[in-house]
Amino acid sequence: MNQMNQTASPARVPSGKTPASVEFRNVTKRYGEVTAVDDVTFTIEPGKLVTLLGPSGCGKTTTLRMIAGLEMASSGQILIGGRDVTHLSAADRDVSMVFQSYALFPHMSVLENVAYGPSVQGVSKKDAQAMAMEKLAMIGLSGLEKRSPSELSGGQQQRVAVARALVLEPQVLLFDEPLSNLDAKLRRRVREDIRELQQSLNLTVAYVTHDQEEALAVSDHIIVMSNARIAQTGSPRELYEQPADLFVADFIGDANILTGTLGPAEGADAQVTIGGLSVRLPHRGARPGTVKLAVRPDAILLDDRGSAAAAIPGTITKASYLGTQMEYEVDSAVGNLFVVQYGSKAPIAPGTAVAVSLTPERGVAIIPNA
Repeated sequence: MNQMNQTASPARVPSGKTPASVEFRNVTKRYGEVTAVDDVTFTIEPGKLVTLLGPSGCGKTTTLRMIAGLEMASSGQILIGGRDVTHLSAADRDVSMVFQSYALFPHMSVLENVAYGPSVQGVSKKDAQAMAMEKLAMIGLSGLEKRSPSELSGGQQQRVAVARALVLEPQVLLFDEPLSNLDAKLRRRVREDIRELQQSLNLTVAYVTHDQEEALAVSDHIIVMSNARIAQTGSPRELYEQPADLFVADFIGDANILTGTLGPAEGADAQVTIGGLSVRLPHRGARPGTVKLAVRPDAILLDDRGSAAAAIPGTITKASYLGTQMEYEVDSAVGNLFVVQYGSKAPIAPGTAVAVSLTPERGVAIIPNA
């Protein structure tokens, strides 16, 4: 178990509270003539971690700030735990937020930072510090209470920010790009800490990131946003394996977008021809004829021995060794392909002729709205 929740009790909600749902009903946010969020509707179920995912400027952070009450909706309705909070201020919503910058007070100790919220709400200094000590122990920071934020690592500062948000025991916890200031290895560890904490305390969490790998790793459900609107919602697996359109296919993980010819439906499936290859796939409601397909990099097989019976000819143009995997760029009859091979196979040198084939179960899907 990771350090953050070594002392956390499993399946426990702070102070006996039950987790709350979050619901947006046709919510729009405008800044003058600019629409930052456009007619957005979704529900975050109680006790779930839902990620708002998308590129910069898509509206995800504005949406999070509207949950917090830091921005007010121009139209529509926002409910938390079934209560209409659309016009309530941030102070009147039972919500806490962990900011991208952590926003710790540099002149205060770790303990004082975490105890600040209860103190402002009128809790006695002794009780506020006791509440803060409990949360610091919960996330594995016991013994660091007297340090200043500048004496902590980035990961430790992030944990202090989480403890400061948790100490108020909110119905909903919000994260705004919480890992963006951490290095790659620490990001992986801290995102696991956040996920374990959320599950052990049965918290309702809305989490914003532009990192699709981060979203896939921590989420029960993902809301993909593009140009101020929702492009697709679903579980990580649904979004990765069944993208609704070209944007989602390209944004959620790497994907090769190829063109194929779809045959008549045979139940839920149909035959698709791609450059001479024929594979059977769920048709997902697409009509026979030309279709676009999302082909994941590890669903492409390369054979440099010429033994593949049915394959597309190609040539390796670039090979990169990444330790656990090889990454290739391949010039083929169906276009330029990005290919990933895992394991300890001998690298294929650039300039080598290869036979390209597909393994559909590893990630080949028709894009119905292409």
